Amino acid sequence: MKTILITGTNRGLGFEFASQYANDGFQVLAACRNPAAADGLRQLEQNSNGRLSIISMDVTDAESIRKAAAQLKDVAIDVLINSAGIAGASGQTAGNIDYKSWAHVLDVNTMGPLRVLESFIEHIARSEQKMVVTITSGMGSISDNKTGGSIAYRSSKAAVNMAMRSAAIDLAPRRISCVLVHPGWVRTDMGGPKAPLSPQESVAAMRRLIEKFGPEDSGKFYSYNGHEYPW
Repeated sequence: MKTILITGTNRGLGFEFASQYANDGFQVLAACRNPAAADGLRQLEQNSNGRLSIISMDVTDAESIRKAAAQLKDVAIDVLINSAGIAGASGQTAGNIDYKSWAHVLDVNTMGPLRVLESFIEHIARSEQKMVVTITSGMGSISDNKTGGSIAYRSSKAAVNMAMRSAAIDLAPRRISCVLVHPGWVRTDMGGPKAPLSPQESVAAMRRLIEKFGPEDSGKFYSYNGHEYPW
């Protein structure tokens, strides 16, 4: 049975990943910042027959992540899914930047996934699949930016793309693969009600990709539909 560690599981895509993997018999480590407030996730844990365990972890708090890693010190993690993310303040255009909000977005979206990866390298290395999947966004593609705006969010995703590209090279000697995936425009709190994809559709498509990913995909940027996305 494969073990999947997922961040940001209290809502959105993280919750849907946790739900689908647990329902399909995987061992799920569902990380979130405040488990006490994650009613849906706690209900999912109760109904999982032991397949899902909630892990308290804040991706902006290095000590929180280290404690979670120590709690799971003997666990082999086949797939780490970095799903935690925020959009930040709205209206982030040149001339109207909230720098405090921008710094927080970078902390969550860019540094957060690296903090988690660094703390769980040994757990991932001892598994069979050795896969790190970071949920990024097409809005982090520099060549695909034709509309501007959303500077904080766009820059955080472009930065995490580069960070994971470098991590893929750095960790290749340990046979750990790092892949970036754009989930599409999804009907979540972040994506809004007009998005064409449901969380169920997006996550099901990404899971099919993750199952096929191997070392040859490390350092690449894919869309949920399997096509490589422009950097």
